Amino acid sequence: MPQALPPVYENPKPVCVMDASGSLGQTLVERLLNHGYTVHAASSKQSDLNGLKKISCENTRLKLFRSDPFDYQSIVDAMKGCYGLFYMFEASQDQSTYDDLMVEVEVRAAHNVIEACAQIETMERVVFTSSVTAVVWKENRKSAPVFDERDWSEPNFCRKYKLWHALAKTLSERTAWALAMDRDIDMVSVNAGLVTGPGLSASSPYLKGTPEMYEDGVLVTVDVDFLADTHIAVYETPCAFGRYLCFNYTVCRPEDAVKLAQLLAPSAPCPPASDELKAKQQRIQNKKLNRIMAEFAQGTHLEMYE
Repeated sequence: MPQALPPVYENPKPVCVMDASGSLGQTLVERLLNHGYTVHAASSKQSDLNGLKKISCENTRLKLFRSDPFDYQSIVDAMKGCYGLFYMFEASQDQSTYDDLMVEVEVRAAHNVIEACAQIETMERVVFTSSVTAVVWKENRKSAPVFDERDWSEPNFCRKYKLWHALAKTLSERTAWALAMDRDIDMVSVNAGLVTGPGLSASSPYLKGTPEMYEDGVLVTVDVDFLADTHIAVYETPCAFGRYLCFNYTVCRPEDAVKLAQLLAPSAPCPPASDELKAKQQRIQNKKLNRIMAEFAQGTHLEMYE
């Protein structure tokens, strides 16, 4: 596991991680604690936080909350006294449960959480976790020279091909942005590639349309540790703004596709054949994030604000 980045602030203000039960949420909580933060870790079920209960017994800066995205008061209670929010929605990895109903659930949850942020007087910044699938799915995608954070997936295209994960991430992120601008909330989004780490499997809803993503040169992954560090970097960098595509590995060659297949199904008896695949040119870039991460690693992202 990569070493956590050193803390920037001597006495960082309390922050909230919601939902803290998934692989990203738990990794982010641990990273924030290492940075010296007091963390409110929230999940809809207390049992989902079992992985953090031992840490909370040993570290008084970690506080656990039950926070249902459809229970407005529970959201407010979890964020009370916090200056930052890291929000992510992690659904079941079971593909069969990710459908049009899940889209409605995710959009409504995003609306409730951002609306609640407007009621927290101390709140200074929201980091909203979205996905690369909210960027790359559109009717004329073949003609785009390269995808970046300015691109959005088209809802009608996603509905037509039942790309429910992409539709959920697109509509929930758009809902969050609209509400954040209306309520004057400082928000930054992190659009992550396929997250590799605990819990990853071939049933991940992100993977719907994988052959097409490979053909289009936009199949990308990000390890959960780098993704967590990215969240902290964009939170702590005052000039961070808008959307950031986050990935640290591109799947553009047949051998890359084989490695990903092995990662998704490590118990498979033999690796899948790649003879029919051809190498593809990468058509997605994250230069905007790379600049932030380079400055953050060097500790220069705050110099102009001192």
